[in-house]
Amino acid sequence: MEKIKVLDKGYVELVDFFGGDKAVAMAARISYMSKSNSIEEDKRLIELLAKLGHESPFEHIVFTFHIKAPIFVARQWMRHRIASINERSGRFTEFEDEFYVPPDERSENSSKVMEESMKNAFETYNLLISRGVKKEVARMVLPLSLYTEWYWTINARSLMNFLNQRADSHAQYEIQRYAVAVARCFQISCPVTYSAFVKNLYKGNLLEI
Repeated sequence: MEKIKVLDKGYVELVDFFGGDKAVAMAARISYMSKSNSIEEDKRLIELLAKLGHESPFEHIVFTFHIKAPIFVARQWMRHRIASINERSGRFTEFEDEFYVPPDERSENSSKVMEESMKNAFETYNLLISRGVKKEVARMVLPLSLYTEWYWTINARSLMNFLNQRADSHAQYEIQRYAVAVARCFQISCPVTYSAFVKNLYKGNLLEI
Protein backbone atom coordinates (compact mmCIF):
# COMPACT_ATOMS: atom_id res chain seq x y z
CA MET A 1 0.00 0.00 0.00
CA GLU A 2 1.27 3.50 -0.79
CA LYS A 3 2.46 5.77 1.99
CA ILE A 4 -0.20 8.11 3.32
CA LYS A 5 1.36 11.51 3.94
CA VAL A 6 0.68 13.02 7.37
CA LEU A 7 1.62 16.49 8.65
CA ASP A 8 4.51 18.17 6.82
CA LYS A 9 7.08 15.34 6.60
CA GLY A 10 5.47 12.27 8.15
CA TYR A 11 3.61 9.25 6.80
CA VAL A 12 1.83 6.00 7.58
CA GLU A 13 2.59 2.94 5.45
CA LEU A 14 1.05 -0.52 5.80
CA VAL A 15 3.98 -2.83 5.04
CA ASP A 16 2.55 -6.21 6.03
CA PHE A 17 -0.83 -7.70 6.82
CA PHE A 18 -2.43 -11.08 7.37
CA GLY A 19 -5.80 -12.43 8.39
CA GLY A 20 -8.47 -10.22 6.91
CA ASP A 21 -12.24 -10.41 7.22
CA LYS A 22 -12.27 -14.13 6.49
CA ALA A 23 -9.98 -14.84 9.44
CA VAL A 24 -12.41 -13.15 11.86
CA ALA A 25 -15.32 -15.29 10.72
CA MET A 26 -13.19 -18.45 10.75
CA ALA A 27 -11.95 -17.79 14.30
CA ALA A 28 -15.48 -17.13 15.55
CA ARG A 29 -16.93 -20.26 13.99
CA ILE A 30 -14.48 -22.60 15.72
CA SER A 31 -16.54 -22.13 18.90
CA TYR A 32 -19.39 -24.09 17.30
CA MET A 33 -17.31 -26.10 14.80
CA SER A 34 -19.35 -24.56 12.00
CA LYS A 35 -18.34 -23.47 8.50
CA SER A 36 -19.24 -20.58 6.26
CA ASN A 37 -21.36 -21.10 3.19
CA SER A 38 -20.98 -17.62 1.71
CA ILE A 39 -19.32 -14.21 1.96
CA GLU A 40 -22.64 -12.75 3.02
CA GLU A 41 -22.79 -15.14 5.98
CA ASP A 42 -19.33 -13.97 7.01
CA LYS A 43 -20.44 -10.34 6.80
CA ARG A 44 -23.47 -10.97 8.98
CA LEU A 45 -21.37 -12.84 11.53
CA ILE A 46 -18.73 -10.09 11.75
CA GLU A 47 -21.47 -7.49 12.18
CA LEU A 48 -23.02 -9.57 14.96
CA LEU A 49 -19.68 -10.00 16.74
CA ALA A 50 -19.17 -6.24 16.81
CA LYS A 51 -22.76 -5.55 17.86
CA LEU A 52 -22.54 -7.99 20.77
CA GLY A 53 -19.03 -6.92 21.77
CA HIS A 54 -17.42 -10.32 21.12
CA GLU A 55 -14.03 -8.92 20.13
CA SER A 56 -11.51 -11.77 20.50
CA PRO A 57 -11.97 -13.01 16.88
CA PHE A 58 -10.70 -9.63 15.68
CA GLU A 59 -7.30 -10.49 17.15
CA HIS A 60 -6.75 -12.79 14.17
CA ILE A 61 -6.15 -9.82 11.88
CA VAL A 62 -2.61 -8.44 12.24
CA PHE A 63 -1.07 -5.33 10.69
CA THR A 64 2.50 -4.04 10.50
CA PHE A 65 2.88 -0.32 9.85
CA HIS A 66 5.91 1.84 9.14
CA ILE A 67 5.34 5.18 10.84
CA LYS A 68 7.26 8.45 10.53
CA ALA A 69 6.15 11.05 13.06
CA PRO A 70 7.44 13.67 15.49
CA ILE A 71 8.79 12.32 18.77
CA PHE A 72 5.98 13.88 20.80
CA VAL A 73 3.46 11.96 18.67
CA ALA A 74 5.48 8.76 19.09
CA ARG A 75 5.44 9.08 22.88
CA GLN A 76 1.65 9.37 22.91
CA TRP A 77 1.39 6.49 20.44
CA MET A 78 3.49 4.13 22.53
CA ARG A 79 1.13 4.36 25.45
CA HIS A 80 -0.89 1.81 23.45
CA ARG A 81 1.22 -1.08 24.66
CA ILE A 82 -0.64 -4.11 23.31
CA ALA A 83 1.49 -4.04 20.18
CA SER A 84 5.08 -4.64 19.09
CA ILE A 85 7.28 -1.62 18.40
CA ASN A 86 10.79 -1.17 17.08
CA GLU A 87 11.94 2.44 16.80
CA ARG A 88 14.90 4.08 15.14
CA SER A 89 17.82 4.43 17.55
CA GLY A 90 19.37 7.83 18.25
CA ARG A 91 22.36 6.02 19.77
CA PHE A 92 23.34 4.33 16.54
CA THR A 93 22.06 6.68 13.82
CA GLU A 94 22.65 10.37 13.27
CA PHE A 95 19.44 12.33 12.91
CA GLU A 96 18.60 14.49 9.90
CA ASP A 97 17.39 18.08 10.08
CA GLU A 98 13.71 17.07 10.02
CA PHE A 99 11.30 18.74 12.39
CA TYR A 100 7.56 19.18 12.50
CA VAL A 101 6.84 22.88 12.25
CA PRO A 102 3.19 23.51 13.14
CA PRO A 103 1.23 25.92 10.97
CA ASP A 104 0.54 29.37 12.37
CA GLU A 105 -2.99 28.46 13.40
CA ARG A 106 -1.51 25.80 15.72
CA SER A 107 1.22 28.04 17.12
CA GLU A 108 -0.52 31.38 17.55
CA ASN A 109 1.49 32.79 14.62
CA SER A 110 4.77 31.66 16.20
CA SER A 111 5.85 29.04 13.63
CA LYS A 112 8.95 31.00 12.60
CA VAL A 113 10.08 31.41 16.18
CA MET A 114 9.64 27.68 16.80
CA GLU A 115 11.46 26.73 13.59
CA GLU A 116 14.41 28.96 14.48
CA SER A 117 14.68 27.29 17.88
CA MET A 118 14.64 23.86 16.25
CA LYS A 119 17.38 24.85 13.79
CA ASN A 120 19.52 26.19 16.62
CA ALA A 121 19.13 22.94 18.52
CA PHE A 122 20.15 20.94 15.46
CA GLU A 123 23.22 23.13 14.94
CA THR A 124 24.21 22.45 18.53
CA TYR A 125 23.67 18.72 17.95
CA ASN A 126 25.98 18.77 14.92
CA LEU A 127 28.55 20.82 16.83
CA LEU A 128 28.63 18.31 19.65
CA ILE A 129 29.07 15.41 17.26
CA SER A 130 31.90 17.26 15.47
CA ARG A 131 33.63 17.59 18.85
CA GLY A 132 33.49 13.85 19.35
CA VAL A 133 30.46 13.71 21.63
CA LYS A 134 28.67 10.39 21.23
CA LYS A 135 25.37 10.48 19.36
CA GLU A 136 23.57 9.07 22.40
CA VAL A 137 24.66 12.14 24.38
CA ALA A 138 24.44 14.78 21.63
CA ARG A 139 20.79 13.87 20.96
CA MET A 140 19.82 15.21 24.37
CA VAL A 141 19.63 18.74 22.97
CA LEU A 142 17.13 17.86 20.25
CA PRO A 143 13.46 18.90 20.62
CA LEU A 144 10.35 16.72 20.67
CA SER A 145 9.42 18.01 17.21
CA LEU A 146 12.20 15.90 15.66
CA TYR A 147 10.92 13.16 13.36
CA THR A 148 11.49 9.54 14.28
CA GLU A 149 10.42 6.26 12.66
CA TRP A 150 9.22 2.90 13.90
CA TYR A 151 7.53 -0.35 12.94
CA TRP A 152 4.25 -1.06 14.70
CA THR A 153 2.68 -4.53 14.65
CA ILE A 154 -0.79 -4.76 16.13
CA ASN A 155 -3.92 -6.89 15.91
CA ALA A 156 -7.25 -5.42 14.86
CA ARG A 157 -8.78 -5.55 18.32
CA SER A 158 -5.99 -3.42 19.77
CA LEU A 159 -6.07 -1.20 16.70
CA MET A 160 -9.73 -0.50 17.38
CA ASN A 161 -8.81 0.65 20.89
CA PHE A 162 -6.15 2.96 19.43
CA LEU A 163 -8.67 4.45 17.01
CA ASN A 164 -11.28 4.92 19.72
CA GLN A 165 -8.88 7.10 21.65
CA ARG A 166 -6.85 8.81 18.95
CA ALA A 167 -9.24 9.16 16.00
CA ASP A 168 -11.28 11.54 18.09
CA SER A 169 -11.46 15.32 18.37
CA HIS A 170 -10.42 15.15 22.03
CA ALA A 171 -6.99 13.77 21.07
CA GLN A 172 -4.15 16.11 20.14
CA TYR A 173 -4.57 17.29 16.55
CA GLU A 174 -1.31 15.80 15.26
CA ILE A 175 -1.99 12.26 16.44
CA GLN A 176 -5.57 12.57 15.16
CA ARG A 177 -4.16 12.93 11.65
CA TYR A 178 -2.08 9.78 12.05
CA ALA A 179 -5.01 7.83 13.48
CA VAL A 180 -7.18 8.76 10.50
CA ALA A 181 -4.43 7.54 8.15
CA VAL A 182 -4.17 4.25 10.06
CA ALA A 183 -7.95 3.87 9.84
CA ARG A 184 -7.76 4.31 6.09
CA CYS A 185 -5.33 1.37 5.86
CA PHE A 186 -7.67 -0.66 8.06
CA GLN A 187 -10.65 0.16 5.85
CA ILE A 188 -8.88 -0.80 2.63
CA SER A 189 -7.52 -4.08 4.04
CA CYS A 190 -10.60 -5.26 5.95
CA PRO A 191 -13.66 -3.40 4.72
CA VAL A 192 -16.22 -5.62 6.45
CA THR A 193 -14.49 -5.57 9.83
CA TYR A 194 -13.84 -1.83 9.56
CA SER A 195 -17.50 -1.14 8.78
CA ALA A 196 -18.67 -3.29 11.70
CA PHE A 197 -16.24 -1.48 14.00
CA VAL A 198 -17.35 2.03 13.01
CA LYS A 199 -21.05 1.16 13.27
CA ASN A 200 -20.91 -0.73 16.55
CA LEU A 201 -17.73 -0.22 18.55
CA TYR A 202 -16.27 3.14 17.57
CA LYS A 203 -16.46 5.79 20.29
CA GLY A 204 -14.77 8.68 18.48
CA ASN A 205 -16.13 11.27 16.09
CA LEU A 206 -13.74 11.47 13.13
CA LEU A 207 -14.25 8.23 11.20
CA GLU A 208 -16.95 7.31 8.72
CA ILE A 209 -17.85 4.16 6.82
